[in-house]
Amino acid sequence: MVAFAARTDLPAIVQVAIAHAQFETIHPFVDGNGRTGRALSQAMLRNLGVVSNTTVPISAGLLVNTETYFEALTAYRDGDAAPIIRRFANASRFAAATGKRLVDALVRDLAQSTEQLAGLRPQSRAWDVLPLLVGQPIVNAKYLKGVLGLNDMTALRALDTLSDRGVLVERSGARRNRVWEHRGILSTLDEYAATVRRSTAH
Repeated sequence: MVAFAARTDLPAIVQVAIAHAQFETIHPFVDGNGRTGRALSQAMLRNLGVVSNTTVPISAGLLVNTETYFEALTAYRDGDAAPIIRRFANASRFAAATGKRLVDALVRDLAQSTEQLAGLRPQSRAWDVLPLLVGQPIVNAKYLKGVLGLNDMTALRALDTLSDRGVLVERSGARRNRVWEHRGILSTLDEYAATVRRSTAH
């Protein structure tokens, strides 16, 4: 399978689909084979030059209809690779269409937050927190300390600044172990998940 994944003489989607199906057929781990198989697909897409700076939400397209996905894997194990290749081709189209909308919406969320921080001194650590919120829209001081190497006071000051500017909302209501969230990014991600669910319903 590794030798097959390293080939350079096949159409990328065909190669990724077959490598994925073969990995799922080998099923090497007790748990996590699905997630690992989808991560393998992302790594191959990058290595083959299909993508360079982003993660394509191809797994969302694969799992839009889990029944046909598992039927395609079964067909592969019976010797017919066509169904899983078709599933990957369709998933790629789904990912390209919905993924672009997702990225555009997240860019708008960040642009709005940047406007809310207008006038803030460039040295403020709130600016360092802002890009992290796309991947982690719910944060606390401990997270910022670990990722940015901030001390307690600096992390809390950055969170308070973002909260005062309306970028983050403190949601725990507690005096200790407080948690903040970026509601715009969370709403965008929820809408993307709803898009996947609506596609599944059809």
